[in-house]
Amino acid sequence: MAGQIQQEGEDVGSRVSGSVPPISKDNLTEGPPHGTKNDINETDASIRGSLVGTQADNDIEKDAQIRDTTYLPDTSIAQDPNLVQWEGPSDPGNPLNWSLRKKWYITVILSCVSFCATFSSSVLSAATQQTAEQFHVSQLVMTLATSFFLLGLAFGPLIWAPLSELYGRMIPLWIGFAGFVILQIPVATAHNAETILIFRFLLGIFGSSSSATVAGIIFDMWDPVTRGIAIAIFAVATFIGPVAGPILGAFIVNSDLGWRWTAWLTVMFSGIFAILGIATSRETYAPVILQRRAARLRNKTKNWALHSELDEHRPTLGDIVTKYFSRPPQMLIMEPILLFMTIYIAISYGMFYLFFFSYPISFGRDRGWTNAGVASLPLLGLSVGVIAGLGVIAYGTKTHFARKMKEHGSVAPEERLPEVIVGAACLPIGLFWFSWTSSPEVSWVAQTLAGIPLGMGIIIIFLQGVNYLIDVYMVLSNSAVAANSFVRCVVAAAFPLFAVRMYEKLGVNWAGSLLGFLSLAMVPLPIVLYIYGAKIRSMSRFQARL
Repeated sequence: MAGQIQQEGEDVGSRVSGSVPPISKDNLTEGPPHGTKNDINETDASIRGSLVGTQADNDIEKDAQIRDTTYLPDTSIAQDPNLVQWEGPSDPGNPLNWSLRKKWYITVILSCVSFCATFSSSVLSAATQQTAEQFHVSQLVMTLATSFFLLGLAFGPLIWAPLSELYGRMIPLWIGFAGFVILQIPVATAHNAETILIFRFLLGIFGSSSSATVAGIIFDMWDPVTRGIAIAIFAVATFIGPVAGPILGAFIVNSDLGWRWTAWLTVMFSGIFAILGIATSRETYAPVILQRRAARLRNKTKNWALHSELDEHRPTLGDIVTKYFSRPPQMLIMEPILLFMTIYIAISYGMFYLFFFSYPISFGRDRGWTNAGVASLPLLGLSVGVIAGLGVIAYGTKTHFARKMKEHGSVAPEERLPEVIVGAACLPIGLFWFSWTSSPEVSWVAQTLAGIPLGMGIIIIFLQGVNYLIDVYMVLSNSAVAANSFVRCVVAAAFPLFAVRMYEKLGVNWAGSLLGFLSLAMVPLPIVLYIYGAKIRSMSRFQARL
């Protein structure tokens, strides 16, 4: 296995002038226009990678292998006259050259698709008590409806990411999302708990097609300057969706509509975006576009030698198994940076889903807010924190990160960590704040405001933590983040299972404090990595092969 990994590193390195460069001013800001090989900057790749977890990270490796010939600005300099490429930098078939109106339309539609998938992940949590009573099972059993969805999110990308490599972004995206819409119907019409649990797991698998492809689509269409805005919109939609689910779900459950309409409502607005997307979207993945162009030209010209770069370097079954199944667990075991950052990110992400159960307990049970919808409204504080956290990341990138770039001409991966340190401080502050303002004698406003540091801490640790992993592992980052994503979703699936019982047994004060002490114990991790990260990286078996 080590020899295989080393050979991959050498193959990729030979295509990019002998080695993968560090994050530097040159490869961030300079280079030919419209997606040439120098336009592959690690900042953009890391941002999209942190959101999608598998397929978009694989673009870093694919870009290093394919883009050096695919995006040549003048096809006349190609060594192989039968190699089909872009017809110059202004080729209208290149998604980078599509109109702004078209690109913004697709970006908004796909952000809404991601919102629908993440909204569905948590919306049924509002109906835990009602469904448990109707189907004569415990509330713990119905909590599995959320956990099973998250397990589906863990396993789904193992299907959609390889398909994206073979067939482009759109086919797996819309097959998955169409299945996601259709599979809501058995949940809405279920007559027993088993049906709900089985189809919630399948919903997670099919719904994960958006997380495995959408950020990569945004990368395909946008230049590095505007891409940041598009990614920010996508990030907001992705993280606001799970917050909106319990709020809207609680109002639906308490109305005359009943809990089944949490699924019917998802069918309706997800179906609208599915129809719009399928009817109006076009493939954005350049290697697949050129592969299809080569096929059309072969039929038109009868020159059967015409081909694309993807025809020459089509991923094999062995490549897929290595990237998504064998290498990720190997790296997770052997790489301390990956292991400890994965644990940290997974714990913070698990807390995010735990809040969808703890907030109604605190505001509904302890404060006596009998309307479940109203008791869920304080979750909006988390949304404010998520948006504020994105602002912190943007500010840090524009100031600290940019200053280091200007001073040294390159940036070490550890320069991602100052924001993580800020997020690491915010999370325990928010947890203790939320826990010890939960008394009915304390204003609900104070407890609601605790959601701001909570949301900030979670989003910053998540995004910048994964960005750091991508910067560390570079062309092998797809495997690193695949491991991270799988563990993160599995841990998030486990957290809701003990949330209700823990808060009932310990009370909001001490249950939240227990989580606060856990997050407090993790605060030194980004500090240690910031100080000693370079030394730890120098001992990495995988880092040495990049």
